[in-house]
Amino acid sequence: MKLKIANRQAGLYLIGAIILLVGLGSAAFIYRAAMNDSSSAAGYEVIGGFIYPNAGENSKKYIHDLELYGGKAAVLADDLMRWFAGLWHGKSLAFTIACVTIFISLWVFFAAAHLPSRLKSKVYREDIRDRTD
Repeated sequence: MKLKIANRQAGLYLIGAIILLVGLGSAAFIYRAAMNDSSSAAGYEVIGGFIYPNAGENSKKYIHDLELYGGKAAVLADDLMRWFAGLWHGKSLAFTIACVTIFISLWVFFAAAHLPSRLKSKVYREDIRDRTD
């Protein structure tokens, strides 16, 4: 069974609404299913006689060595790569999907609003026939 939509504009609005509902629903599901990733400590750091869990890439030694070998640009590039990789895990993934979904659906809604109408005006055709120049 085929659905036939006579108006392209209404079809685009429907597609935009479906994209928005599915995307935001998926983002909500991912947000609810995401666990806190606090157990990602790969090492420990001793500060003032106390032992604190610490991810190895955030230690002062790691940052010092990275800056020693590659300079400040390497530290900045490492931070940027870790931030970008973090967008695709856990709750950050839910926010990323929500933002991408909103952007795509707004683009579809904008395209639907600026779509030229295919309806032909009878008034225009009558003007052409009535002309006797």
